[in-house]
Parts: sequence; C-alpha cells; structure tokens
Amino acid sequence: MMRVGTSGWQYADWRGVLYPPALARRLWLERYGESFETVENNNTFYRLPARRTFEDWRDRTPDTFVMAVKASRFLTHVKRLKDPEEPVERLLAAAGGLGSKLGPILLQLPPTLTADPGRLGACLRCFPADVRVAVEPRHASWWSDPVREVLSAHGAALCWADRLGRPQTPLWRTADWGYLRFHEGRATPWPAYGDGALRSWLRRLGEAWDGRCDVHVYFNNDPGGAAVRDAARYAALASAEGWPVSRTPALTVPGGPATPP
Repeated sequence: MMRVGTSGWQYADWRGVLYPPALARRLWLERYGESFETVENNNTFYRLPARRTFEDWRDRTPDTFVMAVKASRFLTHVKRLKDPEEPVERLLAAAGGLGSKLGPILLQLPPTLTADPGRLGACLRCFPADVRVAVEPRHASWWSDPVREVLSAHGAALCWADRLGRPQTPLWRTADWGYLRFHEGRATPWPAYGDGALRSWLRRLGEAWDGRCDVHVYFNNDPGGAAVRDAARYAALASAEGWPVSRTPALTVPGGPATPP
C-alpha cells in the first residue's frame, strides 16, 4: 500500500484548497481525515504534546487513519541522539495514545550532525521492534556502508527526500517498507511539483518496493496548498501505474488541481 499524505494539516492558506472558508479551525483534522488516510505530524518536532492530545487525534480520525510522528527536536537537535533512552521513552509514552493509528516515527537529524553510526544504533535500540522508525540524515558524511548496516540491522528505513526534483539521499532500501518526503518542487507556482518529477519518484520507488509493501509518501511543500494538490496528483499517477493507494482528494481532471471543498 502506498500511503500518501502531507506533512501537517494546520495551514491557514489551505482554506479554499482543502478546507471550506467557513470551516472552523478546530474541525480541520476531521476534514483532513475525510480526504486523506495518513498525515505526518511535524508539529511534534517543536513541542511534544501530552498523551491525551494524541488520544484526541486518535478519536477524531477514521479507523483506517495512520499518523506518522516527527520526533521531538530535544532528541535529534538538542541531545543530538546522545543519551536517547529517556527522550525516546517519553516520546513513545505520549505517541502511544494514537493506539493502532501510530505510524512511523521520523528522526530528522540536524544538517550539522555528522555521521555517528554507534550513536544512531544506540538510539534505534531504544525503540520496540513493533515501532517503525525512519531516519532522515542531512549531512553527507552519513552516506557510508556502516550507516547503511545500522539502519538495516534495526529495520529502520532511510528516509528518501526530494528537493527541487533531486534526491537528497542515496536510494538505499534498508527496510521492507519505505518513507519518502517531498520538500520543494521546481514547478509553477512555487513550490509545486510537475508530473515529470512525480513520475520519476514513482519509478524509483517501484525499483525498490512493490504494492505489497508499505510506502509512506508525504508532501512537505505546504505553501499555497501545493502539498494538497501534489499529493492528490501523485496518488492518481501511482494508481494509474497499478499501485494500491490510500485515500486522497479527488481530481477534477487528470493532472489537474484537487477538487475544491
């Protein structure tokens, strides 16, 4: 299953794109869940909510909904993966409120953090085997065989990432599931993606996984509702190529914008 969504849902400029102009902000998650079956919650990076907040998100979304959770910056940017036991325990205690709707945990590493396979391995060991972890390093020193071996040994997915139509990581398959983030496209209006770029990523994913595998795809190019439109168009392209795809907003025409609310 290819699970397609966006990185967050609380964007004011999505009014008129995904959210009706008069819809109260407190109901945006319900509207999002009617349109998408998955989201990457990146607000948790800035401040880890209490468990009851995760329970509230669980109760307000459909039964098949999956929420990926970006790990707190305290773990990745303040501690820089050092002494991970307590931060990971606190993260899982809170995010566990999602129950069966908890998707992968994303560890996005700071761009100044150079490779330390031992530190990464110690962090990954803190996660139970039934919790999926995706790792997004952002310093070139991480592209080495020892790092790849650590990820593979723990069943953690290297987070593939795109910026301006180009891969930001090696295209390693380190787990039997995948994770891809779209940060910024080259198309007009900025920061949208064109069909050529989207199809190239479908090809890359198809070379590593097939429809029997879970592949999480999130669009982080949120300004102007680009993420919503691109996610919908990407899902349509993937479906046309035979991928089973999670629910996304309908399209008015092939390659067109998301259907207005």
